Amino acid sequence: MRNRKKMLFAFLIVTCYLSAVAQNIADTTQLKRKKFQATAPITVAFGKEAFGAAETTTVRWLGMAGFLVNSRGTTFMVDPLLKGFDMPLLMKFPILPQEVPHLDAVLATHSDNDHYSVETFKDLSAVTKAYHSTIYVDSLMKNQGLKSFGHRIGKTFDIGKVKVRLTNADHAWQNAFPRAGQRHFQPRDACGFYFTTPDGSIWAPGDSKLMPEQLRLPAPDLILLDYSEDAVWHFGLEGSAKLLNAYPNASVLLGHWGFVDAPNFLPFNGDPQRLKNLVINPERIKVLAPGAPFELKKNKKNS
Repeated sequence: MRNRKKMLFAFLIVTCYLSAVAQNIADTTQLKRKKFQATAPITVAFGKEAFGAAETTTVRWLGMAGFLVNSRGTTFMVDPLLKGFDMPLLMKFPILPQEVPHLDAVLATHSDNDHYSVETFKDLSAVTKAYHSTIYVDSLMKNQGLKSFGHRIGKTFDIGKVKVRLTNADHAWQNAFPRAGQRHFQPRDACGFYFTTPDGSIWAPGDSKLMPEQLRLPAPDLILLDYSEDAVWHFGLEGSAKLLNAYPNASVLLGHWGFVDAPNFLPFNGDPQRLKNLVINPERIKVLAPGAPFELKKNKKNS
């Protein structure tokens, strides 16, 4: 009887030990899974040299969803967020608002704070000639005292020698989380921007569900894709691939990925390699470091 009890006791100890080991392995595996995310290359800082006279059109990813374009001396930013975000970041911004010497325009695709950063936009106001967005976002910018202009989808305006047209977007996620007194958001409250420059065309679709209208634009030479694997309020992995495959000759720069420390939050956690596996001519997707320059060139196949 005594030996049987000893054996039972030993069995229980071994069982508990193996269970603890198994749980530790499971916890470690889960921890590693949680910690994995695609991360952008190390930031390349730049300064006033990026805003000077030029004979080409150069694009730089600002981190987050933002881009800087210098088209032969005409400079503008799309969705810049250069300070003051409310989530932890993996990377440093390549330039701070106080380091920007001048801008002909700043554009916002929609009102989310990672695209229309009130703090960044206000800090840039002393060196920015004009702000542009949809009618709704323009009303918010005017409330902040910015020199802003609102435009309807399909309408055009000029920034120097660059022609800009607003394209369709649907990012009305707020309607799924109604609050007392909240306005009802419409697709026209968000937009993309299609730029025609002397050196080629650039399309920044903005955050959006995939829309049929987005697959029938004149083929751009460069797409500034807000890449996210969240397929509910963004293009998602498959939607991004479908959009890029509609324009198989366009070069692609990715934003909205690899910058925020949020491995379990799909809107900020897209993996470029997974997208490359689904697109035609995957080499055209450039995994650009924040701040690194990319020179725009017209694609002869598009013309």
